[in-house]
Amino acid sequence: MNYFKSFSERVLNLQGNEFDALALELFRFQAQHNLIYSAYLKARGLEVEAVSTVEQIPFLPIQFFKSHAVISGPSSDYADFYSSSGTTGQITSRHWIWEESFYLQHAQRIFEQHYGDLTDFHVLAMLPAYLERKGSSLVSMADHFIKKTGSDYSGFYLYNYDMLIDQLLKIRHLQDGKKVLLLGVTFALLDLAEQFGEDFPPLDQLIIMETGGMKGRRKEMIREEVHEVLKRGLKVSSIHSEYGMTELFSQAYSDGEGLYKLPASMKVFLRDVNDPLSWSDKGQGGVNIIDLANFHSCAFIETQDLGKYDEKGMLKILGRFDNSEVRGCNLMVN
Repeated sequence: MNYFKSFSERVLNLQGNEFDALALELFRFQAQHNLIYSAYLKARGLEVEAVSTVEQIPFLPIQFFKSHAVISGPSSDYADFYSSSGTTGQITSRHWIWEESFYLQHAQRIFEQHYGDLTDFHVLAMLPAYLERKGSSLVSMADHFIKKTGSDYSGFYLYNYDMLIDQLLKIRHLQDGKKVLLLGVTFALLDLAEQFGEDFPPLDQLIIMETGGMKGRRKEMIREEVHEVLKRGLKVSSIHSEYGMTELFSQAYSDGEGLYKLPASMKVFLRDVNDPLSWSDKGQGGVNIIDLANFHSCAFIETQDLGKYDEKGMLKILGRFDNSEVRGCNLMVN
């Protein structure tokens, strides 16, 4: 447990030039203490001592979170887990939690570095499919954000859209200079835009942020189509996005156009779509993520997402591999 405490403090106070050194230290630690990752490295025939750069670190396929307890250290150090939403009949991922307070503190730090202090916000969360089950890391994060705002106008909404509109009208009347974050699963935001678009109150400092997720409630749409519908219906010029998943403890945020700025604790490498053990030389490929906040599980994840970097170094998520299982939080994109 002492090593987790040390890692958590270093992640929370991470400087940009410290990433590679901490990633290599975590690799050596998890290669020894994470039984699943260690077995995977042995199956790959990898010599741990031969790894000297982050580019040489192998990435664990994300499917292992569905079939195994991906933990570093004894199971007695873990009391609970976050679980993915999935769809009916799917096996969901489990990400065991060392200390929830670290996850929440880390999530707050990432958000505030991107958007500013939560005390300057009213946060209204529309996460019906997540609120209707247990174990959602997104709900835990949103609940923490709501509490940190200290605002009586912050809160959760299921399908009570009338109450949400009424709350937004009250906030607009306040004129307190605070920003408003409307954080929502995609199908709920689309429902809101289509049902209340004519009556939706325009706010000067409104941020609409979609988290993905049709949950089988609506037909899949490309991201650009979703964002156009939301911009028209909710009277904003851009739609923000959060890129996160149950298997990661860090999040990335987009201010629009689906382009994500990565937090200090995360790096993304693109692998060849036909050879997962090679890096892509085509400007796009499969998304491999180093998340230093995963010091308690596995920090090196081979996802089923496809991505590319633009000329400014911003990450764009293009979609998922055709042969991958559709994830419960999937938002199909170009």
